[in-house]
Amino acid sequence: MSSQPFPLKRLTPDDVSLLRQLNALFGDAFSDHETYRNHPPSDAYMKDFLGKDHIVATVALAGKSVVGGLVAYELDKFEKARREFYIYDLAVDENYRRQGIATALINHLREIAKRRGAWVIYVQADYGDDPAIALYEKLGVREEVLHFDIGLDG
Repeated sequence: MSSQPFPLKRLTPDDVSLLRQLNALFGDAFSDHETYRNHPPSDAYMKDFLGKDHIVATVALAGKSVVGGLVAYELDKFEKARREFYIYDLAVDENYRRQGIATALINHLREIAKRRGAWVIYVQADYGDDPAIALYEKLGVREEVLHFDIGLDG
């Protein structure tokens, strides 16, 4: 934990309840309760998930409540002996936004990524999500890319 106003905690297998709070926060922030709240995984699955070295789940806390968090994945590269981290989800409770929580979460991930030998962290943002785009432009270099979801049924 850090000494900032909203302490950060990298989740471990003992933090299933905090991961469930983070999922609920993601569901609210992304207006996607179907994905984040319906049909939740078992505690055993969540413990296994949090025990994997290549997964970083970090939360910002106000007391015992999760007010922000991110989930990132470490990817080993093959073209060079290096790694990169992908921020899969990042959100802050609407009542706690504009207080530096998202920046603190990313900076915390930067430290983890440096220790793990990564060369970059990358993240996607949706068109129209102007606050996220502004944050990411402040912290990094914008690239224009296309994203495709390839289904498994055809």
